[in-house]
Amino acid sequence: MTIATALKLIQKNELILPAIQREYVWKPSQVAKIFDSVLRGYPVGSFLSWKVLPETVSKFRFYGFLKDYSGYDKKHNPVVDIPTDREVIAVLDGQQRLTSLNIALRGTYAYRNPRAWANKAWSYPERRLYLNLLGEAPENEAGLKYHLAFLTQEQLEQSGDDETKRWMPVADIFDAADPAAMMQLPAKYAVGNDATAVQIVGKLWQEGHHNQSLHFYEETDQDIERVLDIFVRVNSGGTVLSYSDLLMSIATAQWKEKDARAAVHDLVDALNTTGQGFDFSQDTVLKSGLVLADVGDVGFKVRNFTTANMATLEAGWDDISTSLRIAAELLADFGLSGGTLTADSVLIPVAYYVHRRGLTPSYRVSDKKDDREDRAALRSWVLRSLIVRGVWGSGLDTLLRDLREIIRRDGANGFPLAAIEYAMARRGKSLEVTDALIEDVLGLSYGGGRTWAVLATLFDHVDTRMQYHEDHVFPRSQLDARALKAFKAADGSRRYSDDAIDELVKRRDLLPNLELLPGPENIGKSDTAPDAWAADHYPGADEYAAFLKANALPGVLPHGVDDFLDFYDARRALLIARIKEKLRTQVATVPPVEVAPASTDIDAELGEGDLDD
Repeated sequence: MTIATALKLIQKNELILPAIQREYVWKPSQVAKIFDSVLRGYPVGSFLSWKVLPETVSKFRFYGFLKDYSGYDKKHNPVVDIPTDREVIAVLDGQQRLTSLNIALRGTYAYRNPRAWANKAWSYPERRLYLNLLGEAPENEAGLKYHLAFLTQEQLEQSGDDETKRWMPVADIFDAADPAAMMQLPAKYAVGNDATAVQIVGKLWQEGHHNQSLHFYEETDQDIERVLDIFVRVNSGGTVLSYSDLLMSIATAQWKEKDARAAVHDLVDALNTTGQGFDFSQDTVLKSGLVLADVGDVGFKVRNFTTANMATLEAGWDDISTSLRIAAELLADFGLSGGTLTADSVLIPVAYYVHRRGLTPSYRVSDKKDDREDRAALRSWVLRSLIVRGVWGSGLDTLLRDLREIIRRDGANGFPLAAIEYAMARRGKSLEVTDALIEDVLGLSYGGGRTWAVLATLFDHVDTRMQYHEDHVFPRSQLDARALKAFKAADGSRRYSDDAIDELVKRRDLLPNLELLPGPENIGKSDTAPDAWAADHYPGADEYAAFLKANALPGVLPHGVDDFLDFYDARRALLIARIKEKLRTQVATVPPVEVAPASTDIDAELGEGDLDD
């Protein structure tokens, strides 16, 4: 069929998507590329469809194609209710291409501006795909011939005076259903006398309305299991379909009461709006589901996606969702967010512990001594596991099975910290403080993913439920290379050599010059000298001494640049002692946990450690 015919079928919900399809993932550059191919007469590939008869429609769930995509709030396909008295065509392979054609020719694409806030609607302006009728694409690595771009209305207006560009929305071609309407387009954009422009418009219209360039291979079998097998076969031959996508597909096809896709997406959205915001993925949530549902093997392997396992997952979904929400809130209480959580998988054992004990949201704020101590143990383990490299990387599934077994066995009344660390050490994931770990920690820098976890662990006085900022003890602005080069000695020569400046700048952002301060205090501190700020902020001798001790600071704080290196070395020594004290392991001698040996088949290799490596 022609592109226009396909889009009209989409418009009438006669060409739809089965629930086993994943969501739209193409980037704007890929959309431009497919239109470049269309304009050049290249094939855009074949499509696999499923003819769904009326008697089968009611047994399955279907979604419509996206027309107006937004990375902020319009990422999910709309559910469509299909009358049970007519047949439809469901796309099994080719959704990304058809959605791209639909967005470009009928709708909009709102993606985030560079370096803009991820959680603000205004960061995602609405854009349409435009074609420059006056010239070819600038030189580019993708080898595109035609000049295509997604533009906002503001960008379009700003380019109005550029005589090398005449932008036409490609959607105009879809609206120009007949040749007469097409012939009016060049005049509409004041290029009616430009032979190149007329030729480009004609070419795009020909490819959209006349050439039957979309080739569909149609499956007519109404056996859902067979259709699912076909879908898996065509979508998992390479890396097109991830194992979590496959799990989502099968869960959606097999869940009886709930819409698996909506349930998972709603939970992901809820988790990611917790606290200051996280970046949990569908993968993490689905892996969590397997762990919390006590499915024996938690790997993303085809043979694990049985009807029985999916029924277990659906039956327990409400409790699983509640446990994951509480776990995310606990991580937020520990001061973590999308920017500081370096391994999303730590959510899973925390959620299993919540699930095992049947904890409620009140656990987070309970002032009972046992609950406070239990939260402290959980917080210590979470943060320390994020500090040590490699804990949440390879061998993830094996680690999760071990942790689940220990929590199931020993976690009925409290977090089994010692037993967990014992099992981790047996798996080569020890949290023991070694000289190498100390040097690694001391080399962490300002704004790094693990830096927050280290600072929050080392300093007990930090209430991570409040907003704390990473702060330079000695002001960063005074250790700027340009500022240091401007310092003059008494004789007018440079105060610091290039080598001395390099040493100062190299140490400026490292852990010995970092602390955590409440947000308002950090803002008020600005670039004040540390000794002056501390003396003003803590005027009493006892207060001052308590501040130094709490933050592992030496007795003499620096006043100027000349004092910085001595301060740095003194603070470094104090931090080594603090690291040895606060990061020490809690291993006890407990009976080893018996777990099944890790599988070595190809499915295991593909599914093992796929979240955080």
